[in-house]
Amino acid sequence: MADVKDYILASGSPQRIALLRQVAYEPKEILPADIDESCLQYEKALPYVRRMALNKARHVAEMRPNENVLACDTIVVVGQKILHKSKDEEEQRRVMKMLSGKTHRVISSVCLINKNGRVSQRTVSTKMTMKLLTPQEIEDYVACGEWHGVCGYKIEGRLAGLVKRMVGSYSGVVGLPLYETLNILKGEGI
Repeated sequence: MADVKDYILASGSPQRIALLRQVAYEPKEILPADIDESCLQYEKALPYVRRMALNKARHVAEMRPNENVLACDTIVVVGQKILHKSKDEEEQRRVMKMLSGKTHRVISSVCLINKNGRVSQRTVSTKMTMKLLTPQEIEDYVACGEWHGVCGYKIEGRLAGLVKRMVGSYSGVVGLPLYETLNILKGEGI
């Protein structure tokens, strides 16, 4: 059983909640941040993911003043293109074709706003190399549906068998870089 800690998680992501429970850092409350996640014109991946994590934390901190609020954002980036959640199977097919045989990045930014309003933020980039996917592998992945609700894919599912190489944070690819998250929380005495 995870220990309940003195912070609010600004996310309803089942993956993030499971990761926090895995390391015994259960939030005292889960309050997903409902914010506009649109990219600004000409916004690059790193500033975008950092802005999203900060804005999610700020949104919940405004609703719950004098609380510790933890937020995170994770994106998949191919070249300079930020991938967003696919709306349908056809869009997911295009995503899988784009990832096939290429190295891409998964960037996660975690942000804590403490009870006094101080911001701590860490960002992690992980390089992922996907095997060259056959048309059948693409169809099988799209049909399995585990890509619903995430940007690009779920590494903790079927896709794990299609990744040739990963350099960086596995938990960051899942959706919350645990090493950086725990350092931020413990640094605030949480």
